[in-house]
Amino acid sequence: MASVVFYFEVHQPHRLKPYSVFHTDPFYFDEDKNGQICRKVAEKCYRPATKLILDLVRRHEGNFRVSYAVTGTVIDQWKKFTPDVIDLFAELAETGCCEFIGETDYHSLSFIYSKEEFVEQIDAHSKRIEDLFGRRPKVFRNTELIYSNELARFVAGLKNPDGSPRFLGAICEGVDRHLGFRSPNYLYAPPGEDGSPLLRPDGSPFGLLLKNYRLSDDIAFRFSNKGWGEWPLTTEKFAKWVHQINGDGYLCNLFMDYETFGEHQWSETGIFDFLKHLPQAVFDVAKKHDGTTENHFITPSMALEQFEPVGVYDVPEFISWADTERDLTAWRGNAMQWNALEETYRVERALKDRLTEIKTSTDSDRKKNAAYILEDWRKLTTSDHFYYMCTKYWADGDVHKYFSPYDSPYDGYINFMNVLDNVRARLTQL
Repeated sequence: MASVVFYFEVHQPHRLKPYSVFHTDPFYFDEDKNGQICRKVAEKCYRPATKLILDLVRRHEGNFRVSYAVTGTVIDQWKKFTPDVIDLFAELAETGCCEFIGETDYHSLSFIYSKEEFVEQIDAHSKRIEDLFGRRPKVFRNTELIYSNELARFVAGLKNPDGSPRFLGAICEGVDRHLGFRSPNYLYAPPGEDGSPLLRPDGSPFGLLLKNYRLSDDIAFRFSNKGWGEWPLTTEKFAKWVHQINGDGYLCNLFMDYETFGEHQWSETGIFDFLKHLPQAVFDVAKKHDGTTENHFITPSMALEQFEPVGVYDVPEFISWADTERDLTAWRGNAMQWNALEETYRVERALKDRLTEIKTSTDSDRKKNAAYILEDWRKLTTSDHFYYMCTKYWADGDVHKYFSPYDSPYDGYINFMNVLDNVRARLTQL
């Protein structure tokens, strides 16, 4: 039996407008560009992909399930530019076959720099998801699958108000250097302080779902590559690869950007037809080869509840799903990025101290201005701003250039720091 966990990241940052040292206005974000991109991606991906998945869920009567990590920043833009997309996701949530994953509301690197902000962003995101879709997340994934033993221990210790564990487990990358000879197609657990499997507050193991990056990237990156030896990728071929994990695992964790469908892989490549026929191909391949129909799709929380960890996945330093190194160099690989991040989180302490100071103030305008500054600062914590400053080259550099709105990483750094300086100036005037 192969249990397929389909998980998608859905995210759009608040992109900055050109902002020089001569600017003094507090309007940092390029709403024209953000609206243009949001509407374009909604037309190419969010609407057609979600309608198709909704149809697949209904057609397969609960045997096809999906999960999403939807950032607060993309939800804000949907509300402003494409509110019908939220309605589609709400409709999908009502089927009971869709799970929403918890994360930081602003898709930030806050765990590395501020545990206080990390928890506040998780709380805000969980509330947002519950308000929109009626369910609080039970599984966690950090921004861009950034993960380590330290993060797992921290998240495993989070509790709901009633004292129950906040999260059953987490999603992360299956990195060869940490897996060794082992397969990512099992459930694992992080090591506790004594090296044994980490436990949640209720005494149950804190589970880890590891991305099968080879099969995931076959869809996300190689699908339309005519130079790839396996091109064209058919549903029958891919379903056979999924089925082959039987005997060396029981989980096939397919994790990718949602924009894979229609935006990164254009409709003309056949990606939507591939998605349309994939569930049935996964079901049929088991019957064809084994005479069974046991292959199925489950959500992350179902996987964590159904399976026991087979071992410890020990990750002493941070990993991610970005680039070939699968580490933090996409965001912290050069001096510009380090400086921008350090300065960003240096502002946090001064800002939150000021917020505490004016909490009892009767000046409503002052309180309103403080709330605006906090929201703007949190938008600046989004990881994309630091990703744009990356100076990598060759294959990884091409990916960074594709996503960046700047002519160079240096332009991205200067523009960001000009905005941050203005935030500091506004803070001193509170």
